[in-house]
Amino acid sequence: MTSAPENPQNPADALPKSWDPSAVEGELYQGWVDAGYFEADPASDKPGYSIVLPPPNVTGSLHMGHALDHTLMDALTRRKRMQGYEVLWLPGMDHAGIATQTVVEKQLAVDGKTKEDFGRELFIDKVWDWKRESGGTIQGQMRRIGDGVDWSRDRFTMDEGLSRAVQTIFKRMYDDGLIYRAERLVNWSPVLQTAISDIEVKFEEVEGELVSLRYGSLDDDGPHVIVATTRVETMLGDTAVAVHPDDERYKHLLGTTLEHPITGRQIPIIADEYVDPEFGTGAVKITPAHDPNDFEMGLRHNLPMPTIMDKTGKIADSGTRFDGMDRFEARVRIREELAEQGRVVAEKRPYLHSVGHSERSGETIEPRLSMQWWVKVDALAKSAGDAVRGGDMVIHPKSQEPRWFDWIDNMHDWCISRQLWWGHRIPIWYGPDGEVECFGPDETAPEGWEQDTDVLDTWFSSGLWPFSTMGWPAQTSELDKFYPTSVLVTGYDILFFWVARMMMFGTYVSGDEALGGGEGGTVPFKDLFLHGLVRDQFGKKMSKSRGNGIDPLDWVDRFGADALRFTLARGANPGSDLAVGEDHAQSSRNFANKLFNATKFALMNGAVNGELPARDALTDADRWILDRLEQVRTEVDEAFDRYEFSKACEALYHFAWDEVCDWYLELAKVQLAEGSAHVDGTKVVLGTVLDALLRLLHPVIPFVTETLWKVLTGGESLVIAEWPAASGVVADADSSRRIEDLQKLVTEIRRFRSDQGLKPSQKVAARLVSVDSADLEAHVPAVQSLARLTPPEGGFSASASIEVRLSRATVTVELDTSGTIDIGAEIARLRKDLAAAEKELAGTTAKLGNEAFLSKAPAPVVEKITGRKQIAEEEIARITARLKELGQA
Repeated sequence: MTSAPENPQNPADALPKSWDPSAVEGELYQGWVDAGYFEADPASDKPGYSIVLPPPNVTGSLHMGHALDHTLMDALTRRKRMQGYEVLWLPGMDHAGIATQTVVEKQLAVDGKTKEDFGRELFIDKVWDWKRESGGTIQGQMRRIGDGVDWSRDRFTMDEGLSRAVQTIFKRMYDDGLIYRAERLVNWSPVLQTAISDIEVKFEEVEGELVSLRYGSLDDDGPHVIVATTRVETMLGDTAVAVHPDDERYKHLLGTTLEHPITGRQIPIIADEYVDPEFGTGAVKITPAHDPNDFEMGLRHNLPMPTIMDKTGKIADSGTRFDGMDRFEARVRIREELAEQGRVVAEKRPYLHSVGHSERSGETIEPRLSMQWWVKVDALAKSAGDAVRGGDMVIHPKSQEPRWFDWIDNMHDWCISRQLWWGHRIPIWYGPDGEVECFGPDETAPEGWEQDTDVLDTWFSSGLWPFSTMGWPAQTSELDKFYPTSVLVTGYDILFFWVARMMMFGTYVSGDEALGGGEGGTVPFKDLFLHGLVRDQFGKKMSKSRGNGIDPLDWVDRFGADALRFTLARGANPGSDLAVGEDHAQSSRNFANKLFNATKFALMNGAVNGELPARDALTDADRWILDRLEQVRTEVDEAFDRYEFSKACEALYHFAWDEVCDWYLELAKVQLAEGSAHVDGTKVVLGTVLDALLRLLHPVIPFVTETLWKVLTGGESLVIAEWPAASGVVADADSSRRIEDLQKLVTEIRRFRSDQGLKPSQKVAARLVSVDSADLEAHVPAVQSLARLTPPEGGFSASASIEVRLSRATVTVELDTSGTIDIGAEIARLRKDLAAAEKELAGTTAKLGNEAFLSKAPAPVVEKITGRKQIAEEEIARITARLKELGQA
């Protein structure tokens, strides 16, 4: 056995008095960066492991969803680095076309200017200026929470290399017939004056109106139909009225026409199975240029598709006196005219319905027929779906697979053009004689040709992110080493928008020589881990309107980065939302403090990082804690490999707090105080357990673990330390049994003492009967120390006793509590506690009996109240029993 080295100066002196995250986090992080720990070496002979950071918007700042994403990615990469992998976690930002252009345009508006006052080139220069001066706030915030990214490889979706990738793939897809231009329906923003993607449309419940209109004869005996609409103004673009083909009420009208009450056009009555005969009157007006469903019906029936609104949302080209009116003003005026004609049959106001709004500018979205560029997705989507079906990419959790297939197997062609100036300009050029050509990054358009004015959807460039950031289309050492990436970590809410596009692009270029060639099958990431959304402590979605959002940097300031990270990781189960509140952050801060204080205590008592003695030279407690460490290490490894961060954190939390701190440190005190041959061994076991525990916790809480580990071991940094390996030692079942029996015995004695009203520090004389039969004779000193008992002396007389059934025998604990309890004070205390418990029971019972409350309250809230009710019932039973013992019926 190796003796613990003598150390004239205790290592604990190198630690501060208490854990203050703000005093060390910034310096620690910068030290990691300066040392180059996070920089990836493509020439390394280590196996590669890579993650690309989902690029945050250049205009953005860190929110709780980001903080969760980043915490989980950082945990994965830190662990893999410790396991001996060459790790690349590649950071970057998205140019965020609409968001960024909007920010700069608002700045210009302060001076009464518009982008048109500068022209396209000068305006883009101003956006770049803004990006250099104000963009990237999120990068500083990433450093605050400890992101171990390779800053030397920071990328931006508009930088030269990524722009080359965009032009290259656009040309390939255009030449392959996968990109085309067509007039189709899009989400149109009248304020931004551009098409926007589905993800930029937020649906909100609004109070509108439902107006029932009469087409055709005003005479009930004449041919007519009644239709209902929430958007009266769109009737100017009506080109048909549709009914179900089997609806007997309208069969006599099929094939006939009715006069449009305002434009005078003849409107045909058509039959289409899309119409629900049970809804309303069973007849619907069809406006193909301003409604997605109507557009599809218009295609099926070859209907005219007049656009009756301009880019700003004003009525235009309708040939009516309403031209020039704002769409909402026109809604009122048209309804009034129809009412004057006697065509308004009914009005329902207010009428609550869901309406799409622009996420960026807030106004109501207008479905609008527009000439745009599109990606033909059929073959691409099939490849992305087959990659999952064939196991090339694995979705975690598997329960998310049906959502993936439901989306990917039913995709519509993707509108990729935006009517903006900031972004990747579409590489299509038009010649003077009507020529249309796509030119790649190494090609130049002929003189006199003009480039398309639209830019690409931001999702187009971010869809190339996994390989464009590593130098594609060039063949690079980064691609050779780190592509395909190991895992994509993201929320399930953008599964369809970003993940699907990366999969389509990745499988499309999978045979590319720069990506290793081959016959397809290459995916951009091998695993897809989908986590849930971060919600408030009541399970409500965080939003500005609710006022329940939490700034993660506020938690970093108040509780430390480790507390933020541990709170998020501890709640992160695959595919499940997590509810967090301030009490969770406080609990995580307390955990960091507990870890700090325990390690400092261990160091003060001689814990060392030395060679473990032989197993037979160790105590039961030493063998037990080492075996539990090995079990927890296995559990943590399995959980991490399954992306079950919550399970890993729970295992480490309870091992650290419940077993290391609450039990082993207390048992170690006894062993260290004995002055026996076990002292040196216990010091080494303490150091060994804490060394491994700090390593296991480091991926999630890097700052406090780094601080403690360096003092404990004298090592350079946990970032580059080795991950704990399997011990190869068979667990000692007998030691485990004895320690578990000891724990049960001490716990029952403590419970009895508490029930008797004894103070925790108060020592009580006691005799332990049958401890030899229970195989605990060697542990009597530990039981006495932990349960605050003293050996019986002459004249000992037991006034109370308890029996504790252990694995091998029942131990009787005889105690002399005479003179230790003030009966009157104890009765008063118990009655006070009983009143509080009865009040709690009444309150929780009332809530759980309130049907209105139960119908609205989130499940976690109901579960919490149910738990409180159960605890109150148990307290009432316990206190009542104790009062009876004291003669109080």
